[in-house]
Amino acid sequence: MLEIEWILSFLFLGSFVGIIAGLLGLGGGAIMVPILTSIFLLQGITVDNAVHLALGTSMASIIVTSYSSARAHNVNGGVIWKVVRGMTPGIILGTFLATFLVAYLSSIYLTIIFSAYMAYASSQMFLDKKPKPSRELAGNVGLFAAGSGIGAISALVSIGGGTLTVPYLTWQNIDLKKAIGTSAAIGLPISIAATLGYLINGWANSSPDDFIFGFIYLPAVVLISLASFFTAPYGVKLAHKLPIRILKKIFAILLLILCIKMLMVVL
Repeated sequence: MLEIEWILSFLFLGSFVGIIAGLLGLGGGAIMVPILTSIFLLQGITVDNAVHLALGTSMASIIVTSYSSARAHNVNGGVIWKVVRGMTPGIILGTFLATFLVAYLSSIYLTIIFSAYMAYASSQMFLDKKPKPSRELAGNVGLFAAGSGIGAISALVSIGGGTLTVPYLTWQNIDLKKAIGTSAAIGLPISIAATLGYLINGWANSSPDDFIFGFIYLPAVVLISLASFFTAPYGVKLAHKLPIRILKKIFAILLLILCIKMLMVVL
């Protein structure tokens, strides 16, 4: 039976993830992976299994978080559906195929990939590099290609794509708040495709008695999803009230902290 301290931990994590998802357009994987890895290690799961389980569990939890966040952003007119439609086919393809690679990578390599990307994304946001005024949104081919790359990297490090999609869209002169809302919507197909991939590729590691299916720990998914569903709209309200400059700084600092946390937990 799941002990009360783990139940409370997953509920608290879900609440925090929901707010951050709504505020920054993140699916929440960047936050969940380091914390879930720590929790699973405390529960006695080996390092290699803990990282893979954290990645899969995080992705499954992002389904509800992304839906709740995207719905709230859409109410505020913050989703560019043309971009969502253009990127989704590539997102699904890249995400699903990348999950096959995850099954063969050790936790050390996954941690290095995760942390390296997070450090890069953090620096780009913190420096607040501006795109050329003439830069415009890519066409369907460009959106498909970008979606494929974002989907693949998202599956490898178990993120909803926000840390990739938001910088990509702002680099094409999309307003940050609309980039955040659009990213939240794009997180839904990423999470669904990745969850299926983690189920299929990790099925040999399933332990139904422990509620582990593939690389997914079901109790954590249910509790995190439940909490994040109700808190994501509050993050969206904050996103539409805070100045863009502050949003970027919050985004950058959070990514850097999580990058360091992940390295400390596994290496």
